[in-house]
Amino acid sequence: MSDAPPQPPAGGWEPRDPTVQEPGGADAAPAPAEGRTPGRPDRPGTPPGREARSGRRAPRSGTGPEPGHGTPPGEGPAPGRAPDPAPDTGQASGPGPVGHPTGRRAPGTGPGSGTGTGTGTGTGSGPGPTGPDRPREPKGRKRRRRTGWRRALPTWRMLLGGLLLLVLLLGGGFLAGYHLIEIPPPNAAATAQANVYLYADGSPLAQGGQVNRESVPLERVPRPFRQAVLAAEDRDFHTEPGVDPGALLRASWNTLTGKGTQGGSTITQQYVKNYYLGQERTVTRKVKEFFIAIKLDRATSKDEILEGYLNTSYYGRNAYGAQAAAQAYFGKDVQDLDTAEGAYLASLLNAPSAYDVGARPANRPRAAARWNYVLDAMVQEGWLSRPDRDALEFPAVLPSHPTAGLAGQRGYAVQAVNTFLARHGVLTEKALAAGGYRITTTLRKDRVDAFAEAVKAQVLDRLDPQNNPTDQYVRVGGASIEPSTGKVVALYGGVDYTRQYVNNATRRDYQVGSTFKPFVLAAAVAQGAATQRGERITPNTVYDGTNKRPVQGWTGAAYAPANEDDASYGGIPLHTATDRSVNAVYAQLAVDVGPEKVRRTAIALGLPADTPDLTASPSIALGPATASVLDMAEAYATLANHGKRGLYSLVEKVERIDPAGDRELPLPAAGSGARQAVSRAAADTTTAVLRGVVEGGTGTAARAVGRPAAGKTGTAEDDKAAWFAGYTPDLATVVALMGQDPKTGAQKPLYGAMGLARVNGGGAPAEVWAHYTGTALDGTPARDFDLELPKGSEIKKKDERETEEGTEEETGERTEEAGAEDATGATAGDRPHPAEGPQAPQGPQAPPGTPAPARPATDTLVIE
Repeated sequence: MSDAPPQPPAGGWEPRDPTVQEPGGADAAPAPAEGRTPGRPDRPGTPPGREARSGRRAPRSGTGPEPGHGTPPGEGPAPGRAPDPAPDTGQASGPGPVGHPTGRRAPGTGPGSGTGTGTGTGTGSGPGPTGPDRPREPKGRKRRRRTGWRRALPTWRMLLGGLLLLVLLLGGGFLAGYHLIEIPPPNAAATAQANVYLYADGSPLAQGGQVNRESVPLERVPRPFRQAVLAAEDRDFHTEPGVDPGALLRASWNTLTGKGTQGGSTITQQYVKNYYLGQERTVTRKVKEFFIAIKLDRATSKDEILEGYLNTSYYGRNAYGAQAAAQAYFGKDVQDLDTAEGAYLASLLNAPSAYDVGARPANRPRAAARWNYVLDAMVQEGWLSRPDRDALEFPAVLPSHPTAGLAGQRGYAVQAVNTFLARHGVLTEKALAAGGYRITTTLRKDRVDAFAEAVKAQVLDRLDPQNNPTDQYVRVGGASIEPSTGKVVALYGGVDYTRQYVNNATRRDYQVGSTFKPFVLAAAVAQGAATQRGERITPNTVYDGTNKRPVQGWTGAAYAPANEDDASYGGIPLHTATDRSVNAVYAQLAVDVGPEKVRRTAIALGLPADTPDLTASPSIALGPATASVLDMAEAYATLANHGKRGLYSLVEKVERIDPAGDRELPLPAAGSGARQAVSRAAADTTTAVLRGVVEGGTGTAARAVGRPAAGKTGTAEDDKAAWFAGYTPDLATVVALMGQDPKTGAQKPLYGAMGLARVNGGGAPAEVWAHYTGTALDGTPARDFDLELPKGSEIKKKDERETEEGTEEETGERTEEAGAEDATGATAGDRPHPAEGPQAPQGPQAPPGTPAPARPATDTLVIE
């Protein structure tokens, strides 16, 4: 087939009417147009209006020039070359149509709309641009550049390239990690050692944390127990390849979206963490865990992995492994466990301390819910029938028994230190139980021994439980802190850790009583509070101490507290009401300050915000809150330190014991983050008032310390606890006696204990305080308090008050109680809320000018 272009018929091509359909219809292939290369259809020539350029590609060898390409104007044929013949196109060679002197056709008026040269030669480009066969855009033409916001969007090529790059990186990283990370030997925790606890001077305090573990073969573990573990931790264990990417992504998503930190680890990964790695929460450890789990799953059978997991998992009570857990919770070997007991142990794997009902009976509701969850999962997986599941009952769990190596005060100290480390995020409960740490505490051995000796001399030696049943209820707790450093230097948790497991120094279930009242006074001074009459409150402000007097200015329910022994005091200065612990006065003071402000002040001084029964109401002043002895010691240490509070610490240093070299862990330092909890004026004013409690109030037994001291007594409701909280410039200490039935754990009144009709804070607690503080500070110089009191806060003695009373009588003035009414019946002060409930009884009003009656010779002012 020839490539030569078709020759025009005689007489030229006949013009085509664009409105007439040619044979072949629209689907017919178009004929070569002028200016197009023969044999290459639809390839346009030079676009309309564009002149032919020199240097055009030479025609193929042996052929003439391409049709439609004439000689450019002004140029002749190349030397030695014949001129190109002008094909007869049927176009006139003279001037073009009217209006087109260059020979161009009008657009769309002929088969070609090329540009004429006046000689009949030119380039045709097919039908005109307005005809039905508009030429396509030439190839090689640049794409239109994106503008505006479209420039910020990636193209599909960019997206595809990025995706491919990501796949390559992930694949390369996976291959590199798989080949580089090997299965290591077991870590030290798998063969765990003890924790070593030291006193502040480096002498041994206790050794604890020895791992209780006895590995057993999988055949000894009952199948229902194994299935319960799988139901609780990893139901797809037997089918998954060591890791579960879906679970990891789901856990990560839930964590990022605020649904809580959730685990995505399989049993294989948990076993790798327990046996080969450690408990550190780092990205490096998670990456190692991922690859080791994959390799281990390929190299080890599922039964071997499950056996290792059951023998290394922590179940609480210092029990590692299924056998140790069976003994700790049920007193039997693992092969003797039934389905209910196995499901309970499987429940513990999630959070041992949260589900141990033997150590904390209050955990039973949540433990039962977790136990039911495990059993229901076993039914769903077909491992337990519904009738058998419905017949199961929650198992009886043995009470927790501490190890004998922590006898005396050592166990209480270790328990308090572990709680401190866990609360401040230094070490987890599991890490502490695994052991391998050297912990230096802030406790001083001489002061711990002094505390134990004081309790023995003032309380234990006076008990006779054989002849006095009440004596068996007596429990003692104590804590001592250096105000200037924030270090806890002594604790007394009970008679013996192996005999009384609950730590009386840190428990939060006994009311603090009137030892809370100094916080109300400090809040009044710090807030610049005023009475209902609008007078600024100072230690000399006179209140009505009438027994069961309803508080004034409280918008809630009527509240009229009784004083101890139903005593009435009439008008009484605030400092004297503190000495005698008058409830009616302090309930009114709490309302004058604002119960919520009182609550915030107590928290600022050192009480935890979640202290039970720390409620903003008038009763807050009487101490229904159940803070611990250690909590109260922290708050009183803040008062002793002029209102400045830092971190109160039990730990000086924590080191990880490692054959390669001990590694010290970061730890918050004692006293760090110190800030002014209350103003110095408020703290020092409170100290000045509390000195009066020791010198002539309810705490005179503390005077036996033989140096300046301040303190406050307190008694819980029904005399179930008696407190003394006090301090010198060098040491703040709190002592509490508590009544508890040794069999049931119920709180009991202390009436008749130690042969006394009543036990109150001014008795044995103050005596223990004085005995311990005197011994602890023996050999140190006695220092007086360095107080800075605001003007008007100096405590006025009896003769000073009598002089002021005479002045008031001469001028016809007198001090009125907060909230009393004047002669017109208007309530004193400008409080926005009127007093509700019954009003305090008022005596008959004397006519104006009547001399005031003579006042009785007492230590207080009487308001009539």
